[in-house]
Amino acid sequence: MDFFRNLNLKELLENFTAYVGFDSTLDVIRALVDIGIVTFVLYKLIVLLKETRAWQLLKGLIFIVIAAGLAKVLGLYTLSFILNYVLTFSAFAMVVIFQPELRRALEKIGSRGIKDIINFDFDDEKLQITAVIEEIVKASTELSENFVGALIVIERNTKVGGIINTGTEIDSIVSSELLVNIFTPNTPLHDGAVIIRDNKIKTAGCFLPLTDNPDISKELGTRHRAAIGITEISDCIAVVVSEESGKISFAVNGNMERNLTGDSLRKALNQNLIQEKQEKTAWKIGSLWKRRNK
Repeated sequence: MDFFRNLNLKELLENFTAYVGFDSTLDVIRALVDIGIVTFVLYKLIVLLKETRAWQLLKGLIFIVIAAGLAKVLGLYTLSFILNYVLTFSAFAMVVIFQPELRRALEKIGSRGIKDIINFDFDDEKLQITAVIEEIVKASTELSENFVGALIVIERNTKVGGIINTGTEIDSIVSSELLVNIFTPNTPLHDGAVIIRDNKIKTAGCFLPLTDNPDISKELGTRHRAAIGITEISDCIAVVVSEESGKISFAVNGNMERNLTGDSLRKALNQNLIQEKQEKTAWKIGSLWKRRNK
């Protein structure tokens, strides 16, 4: 304790700046800001490139850079010369080959304000979730009209990897056409549940645990009991379409709402997937702000 009491923060910073070669504490702060900005810009570039063809080329370039460094360290000068030569031409090739992707990325940056750039991509995620909700509502409505049974589970914070492993991996974007096709009778995956993770259809044909709640109505079939069961052991959301009645149901936290329309299903999904997330984000920011002001 005496050590910390006698610790002079200013003196410590001055000693550190002298050790690393900085002239003053201001140089340290400037360097940290510089590193932070570069790191943030690189992160945003990776996010922009990750969903394009350029991402594969970027991974290849990183591999070549590492190989060139190792060749130089090991004294393989011929190999190092060739790899550096390849890197030089790859930079020009990247600009020419991926000119459309780079143009779209620059347009995306230019169309956003400063506030939008530093909002941790929440707006982008909100748009993705909204699109997923619309596809689920569209599919549920169509399945309901045709009296086709369906069970769609949306994973949230609690991961259900063990249940995902019981199904067949799909890893596809969420579309109403695909959902309808999966649950079409006499197809291989129509009896199980579809699991949506990170706004994608992760697997289909999954087996879910059934609820043990004795108070559940006897009118509810296996799909409804499975929907309640998965929401009892996790924070997942489940959407059920009855094969017998065509009615749409919504389950969360072990409770179920029945006889939903497309609009009421959309409202329930928005409330639990978007509004609840916004409230949690606002609460976290508010908590951090209060701690800062104390």
